[in-house]
Amino acid sequence: MTTKILVIEDEERIREFLKRGLSFEGYQVETAADGQTGLDLAREEPPDLVLLDLMLPGMDGLEVCRRLRAASEVPILMLTAKETIEDRVVGLDAGADDYLVKPFAFDELMARMRALLRRAQPSKPQIYRFADLELDTGTRQGRRGGHLFDLTAKEYELLELFMRHPRQVLTRDIIFDRVWDYDFGGESNIIEVYVRYLRQKTEQSGMSRLIHTVRGIGYVLRDDG
Repeated sequence: MTTKILVIEDEERIREFLKRGLSFEGYQVETAADGQTGLDLAREEPPDLVLLDLMLPGMDGLEVCRRLRAASEVPILMLTAKETIEDRVVGLDAGADDYLVKPFAFDELMARMRALLRRAQPSKPQIYRFADLELDTGTRQGRRGGHLFDLTAKEYELLELFMRHPRQVLTRDIIFDRVWDYDFGGESNIIEVYVRYLRQKTEQSGMSRLIHTVRGIGYVLRDDG
């Protein structure tokens, strides 16, 4: 089941940036340009997490936060250009779970979102499916056909990345950033090594290849059969 994110942000450039980025990461994204619209969307289709701008036209972010918190325990990550301690305290006191100051790095936003979602949904595993391949986020095991296989921590993270972005070419830089969190350098063959491990586990008994090399760019999860 896809995680739903509600973005309440009046600045169109930031709102569209967040929608594109979060959609690419596999989230279902709803957006609102003002507080009342955001509250209405939250009531109609409760999200799993809310990204909430502090400075909104009409009803400001603090009031939206209070009303959201009064109605549910949905995680709220507040976004603001204000960075004083007093502003952060006011936001947290209104019911926000975390606070991120603009401008922010998208990777930091993703890390904070993942932390909030883990705390809010510790027992909500997902099963990703592509062709005849499955990945269980609860057991952290894979299955293809009738064959169940275990994964090391990095094998799991790499396969999850592919399963969240089927048919999308993932560059080496994206894979380094999402799985290893730092740059090994252009000469490292760590990605090739782990792709080989995954192929060994997903191609047993002569099964067709699903993880394909895109020469000079990266890799793609694709079913050519």
